[in-house]
Amino acid sequence: MAVDAATPLWLRDVRISPNGQEIAFCYKGDIYKVATTGGDAVQLTTQAAYDSSPVWSPDGSKIAFASDRNGNFDVYVMSANGGSAKRLTTHSVSEIPTTFTPDGKSVVFNASIQDPAESAMFPSNSMSELYAVNVEGGKTRQLLATPAEMVCYDK
Repeated sequence: MAVDAATPLWLRDVRISPNGQEIAFCYKGDIYKVATTGGDAVQLTTQAAYDSSPVWSPDGSKIAFASDRNGNFDVYVMSANGGSAKRLTTHSVSEIPTTFTPDGKSVVFNASIQDPAESAMFPSNSMSELYAVNVEGGKTRQLLATPAEMVCYDK
């Protein structure tokens, strides 16, 4: 697929790589990447499921993304060159990655898993909390009980 600025495409979730040389994006439910100078995009995922929300690891070697391969959106991670993806989360709510931790060892994501006790009277799935999970898998940990979107770390 050639990416041409004059041809409107339904590109979503555009993210520039840490070195500024590539762009990851969602197109028709799959993850692609293309050089920032243009050219043919490389399809990284080919599942029948909907894959979206790609985020780059700090060193640019991995891409985390959301996929509904198992019914709801879970966080997956794969090589930035494509290949098989590893499922990192398994909760019954949608989990959407937003960034990696600065050391690249964890993926930070939004999900409405556990509202803080003070909001128990008015729980809301639209106000997600912030979590992290190790890129090797394992138990998720809550980072913030209050809503936070488009999170990034200062270097």
